[in-house]
Amino acid sequence: MPKRTDLKSVLVIGSGPIVIGQAAEFDYSGTQALRVLKEEGLRVILVNSNPATIMTDPEFADATYVEPITPEVVEKIIAKERPDAVLPTLGGQTALNTAIALDKNGVLEKYNVELIGANIAAIELGEDREKFKGVVERCGAESARSHIIHTMDEALTAAGDLGYPMVVRPSFTMGGLGSGLAYNEEDLRRIVGQGLQYSPTSEVLLEESILGWKEYELEMMRDKNDNVVVVCSIENFDPVGVHTGDSITVAPALTLTDREYQKLRDVAIAVIREVGVDTGGCNIQFAIDPKTGRVVVIEMNPRVSRSSALASKATGFAIAKIATKLSLGYTLDEIPNDITQKTPASFEPTLDYVVVKVPRFAFEKFPAADNTLTTTMKSVGEAMAMGRNFTEALQKALRSLEQKGSQLDFSSVPEWEVAELVEKAKRPTTERLHQVQRALLGGATVEQLFEATKIDPWFLDQLELLNEVSREIRQTGALTADMLKRAKRHGFSDEQIGGLTHNSEAVVRGVRQALGIRPVYKTVDTCAAEFAAYTPYHYSAYDEEDEVALHSKPSILILGSGPNRIGQGIEFDYSCVHASMALRKAGYETVMVNCNPETVSTDYDISTRLYFEPLTLEDVLEVIAAEERTGGVMGVFVQLGGQTPLKLAQQLADAGVPILGTSPEAIDLAEHRGAFSRVLDKAGLVSPKNGTAVSFEDAKTIADEIGYPVLVRPSYVLGGRGMEIVYDEPNLSRYIANATEITPDHPVLIDRFLEDAVEIDVDALYDGTDLYLGGIMEHIEEAGIHSGDSACVLPPITLGSNVVERVRVATRAIAEGVGVRGLINIQFALASDVLYVLEANPRASRTVPFVSKATGVQMAKAAALIGTGVTINQLRGAYKMLPETGDGSTLPLNAPVAVKEAVLPFSRFRTLEGKVVDSLLGPEMRSTGEVMGIDKHFDTAFAKSQAGANNALP
Repeated sequence: MPKRTDLKSVLVIGSGPIVIGQAAEFDYSGTQALRVLKEEGLRVILVNSNPATIMTDPEFADATYVEPITPEVVEKIIAKERPDAVLPTLGGQTALNTAIALDKNGVLEKYNVELIGANIAAIELGEDREKFKGVVERCGAESARSHIIHTMDEALTAAGDLGYPMVVRPSFTMGGLGSGLAYNEEDLRRIVGQGLQYSPTSEVLLEESILGWKEYELEMMRDKNDNVVVVCSIENFDPVGVHTGDSITVAPALTLTDREYQKLRDVAIAVIREVGVDTGGCNIQFAIDPKTGRVVVIEMNPRVSRSSALASKATGFAIAKIATKLSLGYTLDEIPNDITQKTPASFEPTLDYVVVKVPRFAFEKFPAADNTLTTTMKSVGEAMAMGRNFTEALQKALRSLEQKGSQLDFSSVPEWEVAELVEKAKRPTTERLHQVQRALLGGATVEQLFEATKIDPWFLDQLELLNEVSREIRQTGALTADMLKRAKRHGFSDEQIGGLTHNSEAVVRGVRQALGIRPVYKTVDTCAAEFAAYTPYHYSAYDEEDEVALHSKPSILILGSGPNRIGQGIEFDYSCVHASMALRKAGYETVMVNCNPETVSTDYDISTRLYFEPLTLEDVLEVIAAEERTGGVMGVFVQLGGQTPLKLAQQLADAGVPILGTSPEAIDLAEHRGAFSRVLDKAGLVSPKNGTAVSFEDAKTIADEIGYPVLVRPSYVLGGRGMEIVYDEPNLSRYIANATEITPDHPVLIDRFLEDAVEIDVDALYDGTDLYLGGIMEHIEEAGIHSGDSACVLPPITLGSNVVERVRVATRAIAEGVGVRGLINIQFALASDVLYVLEANPRASRTVPFVSKATGVQMAKAAALIGTGVTINQLRGAYKMLPETGDGSTLPLNAPVAVKEAVLPFSRFRTLEGKVVDSLLGPEMRSTGEVMGIDKHFDTAFAKSQAGANNALP
């Protein structure tokens, strides 16, 4: 059936700030939805409080409300805009819960607004644990034995029936918030207490333990004509008991028999029909008992979810886009597949490759937190990789994490350590994969490890295969063609091969390339090469046929920011996406290199070509070589994706790769304490007294000279990693002892800590001649709280015009002295009327999206064009990208006031004793996301920012 003609305007509810369990994937989904709605000619209204999202850019909706996502606020927007429909299925649990509240409060009926994408009955059947249990039974399937409880007394009674251990799951929460495993009454009281608090309906499900069972998900879509497709099957590497967001996951499912898969498929189709999802997508989770084959349905999400983003990137099937079209009345057979341009969306995707997702954790930010993985999600990001087999995809995904020790370690394991590793692997933690692989390497059997972990023996055999290949590499010793080909087909990096053969990474690369052993690039096509693919979405493999098409002009590469983490999140993806958009509009071919499945940048139509690859020197150089072979490379942007690409800048330049925008030398100058001090001296600027130490003796001498308290930090880090305020010598000694683990090749930086100072953040553009000051932000918290965790206001509230002018002069002097061509972020502190320069970062910063939203000037787009030689004068004139006169420091008196507030994840992390970790803020960043409040008056803007961050003022 064709599109409905009765809908003229639609309100889309976003997901708000990035939190654990609800992250950048909803910006990706929401952006796709808005584009579809506009293409279909509807008036689009958006509410979302997160300024770091692409979807809140002005071109995506006809009316964008950067407001707290609460039923009260959304009701006011409905009253003003009078939409025909509300689409709540692309904004995660936040949007779904808001839609339910609007229905319960009678708002939808009052304004005659229809819910599209999912109806209230379907949402409640899918989300309400008790009702969903009934759905499963009516479908002739099984769910785990369970009780629904609303009070602690009911929980204790249910425990008598179910026995310990049991699973505790609150209704209507996301990322497993408030859930857990209760092994005894003490656990039960603690977890149920949390669950009743976190569930908006004060409803909690207690469930028999199915710990150790195999866990699977099916990503489903259904239209109003009852066409159903299974987009993708996903298998968890970890058994039941670890939240799927914290587990390594694999697509397609690899250990199901055909009969088991058909059973899951039949049950899933029956469930989606019974629930009544008929204009969109959902995902359904299953568990299978490896001993008996018993299948139980765990839960479903009647909306686009984290898994939907993963399934979309894994298959090339644009779930959010298609779900939006279904919500408008189209059927699956009427929607064309973008990639093949021949098949409809009713054709299920077929994969001829393996996809592996690995989570990225941030326990280093919460040293007191227990790193046991449970049913409450704790990971802050994820990386995805594709390969021709599981081992290749797994190793690529692990090196995509960019964490020390993330790659598998094939060094010999002493005999005494094996039993200890097997014992440790019984507890699911962030280290378990490595413990299992090392135990197998040391001689433990697959049977022993299966007994200890309940990880499927097939996966354990694959780890044993990697160990076997590592032994062959070590025994061969020489870098032969046969050995290199075999190693590469199992995902070994040049660095790993070098370690096993006592060669440097550069030597391995040189020999490999001399032997002609290079990766080819395959295309994600949804159909296992049955039809031609028209969207260049590539992954590497050591295979035969290269599928990168020739291109007529040299390309510009943009290196993305990799997996989200605290300190480097969606804000950097925002700058990468904006750069690609601006460069494509200016006529360039853009190539995105990234490995994060949650982001807008890895959508296949944001850039001319997409390479889903790890952001390591080896992988990036191979992508550049592939682009050179097929049409040439104009240059690479490394300043937009945060510290990840920045760390590669000098090595890429040394390899002869042209770096666009600010040069690696300028990037280094800003980071090098001595060289940067000379820039400040020349400009007559001051920084807090400081020094550089490579030992405790050095540090002690410097701290004594400067005077305590001092701020200590490693060089070349993001998000205040390892930064601390130290008040005395014993604490300095402790810090230096630990700091060597952070960046062994770089010294520790020591600064005088300024007490009672106002911190100021500046984002600016510089082209070598002219400066455009994008915005001056005044921090609301005192100096000493990391800028990513501090609330800030733009324009500044307490700084006089004299201070603003001094900031402008200082910014120009620093940009000129460093040699910036594009974006620069500078942090100042004002203490006793002295303006101190704290640091300068000649790159995109995490505040670029906030400044862009607050002032209406898209800074990252301008920076990308400056990198290709466009001047600020031209951006003010012919390009119309910057205002003709003035800048972010000369905003009109009636300009709105914008407040950015951080969103913190402390509720997710508990100590081994079960207490919430210390929520004290300091110089090390801990927030996962941000919101923006905007209004004519500061007090209202601040109140909105607090409401958006769920810190509503009394």
